[in-house]
Amino acid sequence: MKKSFLKNLAVVLALCSLFPMGADATQQKIDQVQEGIEDLKDQKEEAQQRADTLSKEAGGLEGDLAEFNNRLASVTAELNETEQQLKITRQNLKDTRKALKKARERENKQYKAMKKRIRFLYEMDRESMLEVLLGAKSFADFLNKAEYFSSIHQYDRNMLEEYRNTKDEIAGKEKELDEHEDSLAILLKQQESKKEEINALINDTSQHLAAAKKQLADAQANVADYEKKIEQQKAYEAELEAQKAKEDAKRMEEIRRQEEENKKRLAQSQNQNQSQNENQKPASVKGDASDAALLAALIQCEAGGESYEGKIAVGSVVMNRVRSSHFPNTVAGVIYQGGQFSPVASGRFASVLASGANASCTQAAQEVLRGNITNNCLYFRRNDGSIPGTVIGNHVFY
Repeated sequence: MKKSFLKNLAVVLALCSLFPMGADATQQKIDQVQEGIEDLKDQKEEAQQRADTLSKEAGGLEGDLAEFNNRLASVTAELNETEQQLKITRQNLKDTRKALKKARERENKQYKAMKKRIRFLYEMDRESMLEVLLGAKSFADFLNKAEYFSSIHQYDRNMLEEYRNTKDEIAGKEKELDEHEDSLAILLKQQESKKEEINALINDTSQHLAAAKKQLADAQANVADYEKKIEQQKAYEAELEAQKAKEDAKRMEEIRRQEEENKKRLAQSQNQNQSQNENQKPASVKGDASDAALLAALIQCEAGGESYEGKIAVGSVVMNRVRSSHFPNTVAGVIYQGGQFSPVASGRFASVLASGANASCTQAAQEVLRGNITNNCLYFRRNDGSIPGTVIGNHVFY
């Protein structure tokens, strides 16, 4: 009996030395790659947030630039209108000054003509005027001649007054145009200053926009670079997963072969019950509250998004290992065995364990611990079609 026990122990130790080390190394690589992927995702998220911020900034600058361009167009239109008005005013002022010059010339001529006639009338002696008046052929003619002298004098005064009024009116218009010209010149200067100010804003905003767009392009390139690295790491992870699956399958086959040999040896033993106690674990395992919490946390980490059937299947794998002579004989030992469950290595398992698993995963763990084992598999992986086995949800069990 002792010899048989020692022989079986040697086989188990040989298996542990041959298979787990390679499997553990591969799993450690997988864990490291997964951690690297998570780090890259975090960096990608930061880069994406930076890109989003720069995109909003660029959008705001584009809006400002559009507003400034609209304001520039409006100010330019006002400036053109003012320039046109100033041009018209200056032309009107030029025409008015010409008219004023002519009015002054006509006033001067009229004044000179009137002075000559007045001088002529006053220089004419009374006898000559009397002769003209007395030479009238009738009284009516007399009155007409007398009225003639008076009319000439009144005409000259009226014309002089009219030219003076015209001159004053033109002079007033000239003053009004001068004032309008001055106000337009001031307005034009203000509009030109405003145009220069807006142009400066446009140039400054354009420079900031160009810089923001360049930064945005760099940030987007960083996001794309992280995406590329993530895809590369995922591809590498898939290769490692395939390698790990092969290693697991090889180990599984060896375990089954050794278990078959153990069964044959046990059948030949004179004390079958004693041999079973020495080489196999009990068919059932009682789990305490601690085991339930550990198993529920692992189920949530590995199958939280799976169906209830998938949760039970994951729990069954853990219990199959507990019952196997090739794995630790406790729930805690199986879960914390190195290189077996990625969530344990990544720290996610500890987080879920601290906060407590959800109701569904807790129920599944308790049901498995009560003996509801739905498969005889020792391994499960994410199903990618490369591993034969029982597919439940997104996992393949083998």
